[in-house]
Amino acid sequence: MTHTLWNGTRAAWAALGGDPALVSRVSAVVRPGALPAGLPVMGLARACVGVCALAAAELGAHRTGREVPRVRVDDGAVATAFTSERHLLVDGRAPVSFAPLSRFWRTADGWVRTHANYPHHRAALTAALGLAAEPSVDVVAACLAEQSALEVEDAVYAAGGLAVALRSAAEWAAHPQGAVVAGRPLLRRERVAEGPARPLPPLDGDPVLPAQGVRVLDLTRVIAGPVATRTLALLGADVLRVDPPGLPELPDQHADTGFGKRSTVLDLGVRADRRAFDDLLEQADVVVTGYRPGALDRFGLSPEALAERRPGLVLAQLSAWGADGPWAGRRGFDSLVQAATGIASAEGSAERPGALPAQALDHGTGHLLAAAVLRSLTERSTTGGTYVARLALARTAAWLTGPAEGLAEPSEAGGDGPDGGPVAAYDGPGPWLAETDGPLGRLRHALPPFSFTGSPVNWARPPGPWGADLPRWR
Repeated sequence: MTHTLWNGTRAAWAALGGDPALVSRVSAVVRPGALPAGLPVMGLARACVGVCALAAAELGAHRTGREVPRVRVDDGAVATAFTSERHLLVDGRAPVSFAPLSRFWRTADGWVRTHANYPHHRAALTAALGLAAEPSVDVVAACLAEQSALEVEDAVYAAGGLAVALRSAAEWAAHPQGAVVAGRPLLRRERVAEGPARPLPPLDGDPVLPAQGVRVLDLTRVIAGPVATRTLALLGADVLRVDPPGLPELPDQHADTGFGKRSTVLDLGVRADRRAFDDLLEQADVVVTGYRPGALDRFGLSPEALAERRPGLVLAQLSAWGADGPWAGRRGFDSLVQAATGIASAEGSAERPGALPAQALDHGTGHLLAAAVLRSLTERSTTGGTYVARLALARTAAWLTGPAEGLAEPSEAGGDGPDGGPVAAYDGPGPWLAETDGPLGRLRHALPPFSFTGSPVNWARPPGPWGADLPRWR
């Protein structure tokens, strides 16, 4: 392995506040052909998964009283996990990744990217364009071809929909939101209040489950947040996802990211449901949110209110554009962030914008989010305190598009295994897929992307129906 392989891992681990000496515990199996792209996507994926696994190994070692075990990150497993939604089969049926109106459109002066997978976003898009409720792709294309990309961006967002004009990296750097994001660290993890140490009980048994006994309230949607909580569930946490009743998740998306978790529905505006949620919160160790900054404040769920109400809590916040700047209150998804930040321009051609080979901003940020939670649990066990971690897809994008040496691929193009032997190129996801029977049917799914000595190799339970569980801890 060359030194450059670990620059990204070291940077991410430093951002998490980890002991720099522990990075040497991580080894990689480098497979040429995994997540090919113009930008160093595989380097980003490898680093995000590596620090997540290291944070899990560190917490496990703390609870078992053993040395931090060695962590192994295999490019094949990482590439497969980063495209997990594409490999999912439900009783042999492949899911639909994007709805017809979620795509790039040519405008009068460039391109615009829309996201309309959810019915309410599709309705907002068509309303903003003054079109019928279910327009054809051709009708939308003709409408957008007559407008400028920025006009569409502003009009659709004003209507509550999602559209972003294609920008180059230079254009994003000059944008007020791009400038704010560039000035922020990769992630912010802070101890916001002092408090006594809250050690977790010692661990015993096989596999090692570093997050066993940790209760996680999962207030996230779509991919990045659910990937984080899916990872915590793999590691033994009791993860309960809570959604409002009028905003159901896409069924296949839930099947992909719901492994190891339970799912309930609560309306926080209804007194009985609010009492049920408050009871859950009083016993929670971790709260993970994936809504726009400030969107949950009206329910008393701001970081400040939670820190005062639940000392010792670990709060992890995920957003698309960051907590500051003119776009802080905007919704966003991986594909839109790729369009805005210059990624789609860099991965495309003169004829058409491109895309990364995976929704790597979602998956990468999800693993960083899980790592931040795990590191906070380790520190809470030893020094106490209340912790808040903040991450944003746009900041992960800035890391990907930043100086090449940070995430550069190893110079030995063929790749080496952790023991120096040759490794085969990535030749498809087969070795890193499994089939599991459960309430949703027979699922073909991606396996976890990392391993450490004694780690779990699969989730303890398959996903169940969305919203079907009672609002209580196990």
